[in-house]
Amino acid sequence: MSDKRVFSGVQPTGNIHLGNYLGALKQFVALQDENDCIYCIVDMHSITVPQDPEELKNHILDVAALYLAVGLDPEKSIVFVQSEVSGHAELSWILTCNSYTGELSRMTQFKSKSRGQESAPTGLFTYPILMAADILLYDTDIVPVGNDQKQHIELCRDIALRVNHKYGEDTFVVPEGQYMKEGARIMALDDPTNKMSKSAENEMSRISLLDDEKKIKKAIMRATTDSDMTIRFDPENKPGISNLLTIYGALTGTPVAELETKFDGAGYGDLKKSLVTVVTESLAPIQDRFNQIRYSDELLDILRDGSKRAGEIAEPVLERVKDRFGLGI
Repeated sequence: MSDKRVFSGVQPTGNIHLGNYLGALKQFVALQDENDCIYCIVDMHSITVPQDPEELKNHILDVAALYLAVGLDPEKSIVFVQSEVSGHAELSWILTCNSYTGELSRMTQFKSKSRGQESAPTGLFTYPILMAADILLYDTDIVPVGNDQKQHIELCRDIALRVNHKYGEDTFVVPEGQYMKEGARIMALDDPTNKMSKSAENEMSRISLLDDEKKIKKAIMRATTDSDMTIRFDPENKPGISNLLTIYGALTGTPVAELETKFDGAGYGDLKKSLVTVVTESLAPIQDRFNQIRYSDELLDILRDGSKRAGEIAEPVLERVKDRFGLGI
């Protein structure tokens, strides 16, 4: 076991899709064999926008079951729900008092989600601080995330360095982001100039890990391409075909150059039909395991045990930080 601590999390909002799986969850599984891994369902992040309480509770358990279904092993990794460990909220306030409105207002995700409105939910503005608290609470060394989170990781590092400079160099471990190169940026099937998203209105824009074969086939066969009719990887001029090749390569482990050779002279329909088979076969074992565990006591036991183990790591870190700040008695 490596001495590296890994932390990452996924929001329980809607079904996890291929972009989440290939951009983050596959990394989570690969990292757990040689690192000390903590993986969280970040339910507190999801309430930055209104949620139906019953749906949110179900989505928390859906994501937890998918974590295990894609290969996370509770014997190797800690899997838990964020709100079950109160240190996340407590540390978030301490970090809020050591961050600035200017750096938060520069966050591109806040700009896009607030859509330039004069008044937006405060949680949308401050949630990068909660994300920093999630990471710093566990003396994290490595944060495996999608490329779209790079700005948030940099903010987390800036806050950690700022606090260390003021209150002692060993107050926080300063984490490093780990970003997947190939397959990290899976684009929407209906508009390959935008990232695949859980919140997109068009269901055919994404493939969720629990989609059946009929839905997978419909989404892939309808995927936006171009009129060139040549299968080659060229994200700038052929974003649709390039996206399909990226998904194919990431699921099969086949280099894109090999796929270009494999489909040389073939039509777009041939690529799409072959990809339907690849996606369906790749997701079948995940769906089987999900169905086994989702409504089981085993899932709840794993999450309760994960919260306890996470709390045991978080508590001394929080005490150290509070002591440096002069909080408490």
